[in-house]
Amino acid sequence: MRIAVVGAGVIGITTAVAMKEAFPSAELTVFSEAFSPETTGDGSAGLWTPYIIANTDEQKILRWSQATHKWLEIFWKSEMASDVGVSLLPSYRLTSSSEGLPVPVWGDVVYGCSKLNKKQLERLSKTNEKNYTAGYHYITYTCEPTKMLPFLMKKLRSMNVRIVKTKIKDLKKLKEQGFDVVINCSGIGSRELCFDKSVIPIRGQVTRVKAPWMFETFLEEDDEGNYVIPNMESVVLGGTHQENDFSVSVCPNDLKFILNGCKRLYPSLDNAEVLKKWVGLRPGRDEVRLELEIVRTEAGQDLTIVHNYGHGGCGITLSWGCAMDVVEMLRQHLKTKNSSKL
Repeated sequence: MRIAVVGAGVIGITTAVAMKEAFPSAELTVFSEAFSPETTGDGSAGLWTPYIIANTDEQKILRWSQATHKWLEIFWKSEMASDVGVSLLPSYRLTSSSEGLPVPVWGDVVYGCSKLNKKQLERLSKTNEKNYTAGYHYITYTCEPTKMLPFLMKKLRSMNVRIVKTKIKDLKKLKEQGFDVVINCSGIGSRELCFDKSVIPIRGQVTRVKAPWMFETFLEEDDEGNYVIPNMESVVLGGTHQENDFSVSVCPNDLKFILNGCKRLYPSLDNAEVLKKWVGLRPGRDEVRLELEIVRTEAGQDLTIVHNYGHGGCGITLSWGCAMDVVEMLRQHLKTKNSSKL
């Protein structure tokens, strides 16, 4: 069996690893126009927390995120933690919305998730010059794509997976190259590859600073909210989530909003050295598309395609769980296909 994975971001590479582990005898090739450190994921902080996932079913989110959490836990407890870029950090998640925050379905997945009481909210509101209405404190993982992606790429090469840098313009054409199965992890590229205009860019601008004293994550889940997420060698300050904005240029106004807002949360950041300013386009969609379909090529041949895209700002959080579902979908499809031949 010959399998093509299209896309080499967090979703594509984790899916490729899962596929090769599940089907070791398969000949697998990863096609992508960009590889680490040039992917959208490379700019993200890699925080495990479901975020910007629109109308995706909560139980699916729970299943996918829980599987990824267990996967990250294995890395964190191993000698590979530093190489993969996995850390464990206390985190605050707050809002100033009058609607508050819903009880997270993933609250039992993370460690020590607790709802902030009135006094805690008042204290944080006063300190941060906000009027928080609800919040949670929990301990969660960060997994830095700039470390994880090269680590997994090395693993793929060790398993004799072919890596091809090219832009795939037509999934069906891969059948002509002899591929039996195509896994579409093209993210925002699915707007063109699948003519799926429900995939929209969610522009994210962040700033990385040098602040080795920071060991706490803080998220304000509001339109005008900021976030601070420590990584191993830098701290990510954010951010924006501007829908249908294709600009990848650094916006001075957004930069000002990010720096001023994050310094409001942590005044010590005023002395932090700015290391990098970055903009990326998250692949937003009304819901994650994770499904198998059979398409007919111009030559009249059937091609199995499994779509895995539209994860918004949850690439790391949902990655391994979605990869496991891709494996199971293909396994069940092959089982049914083989049974029909008997």
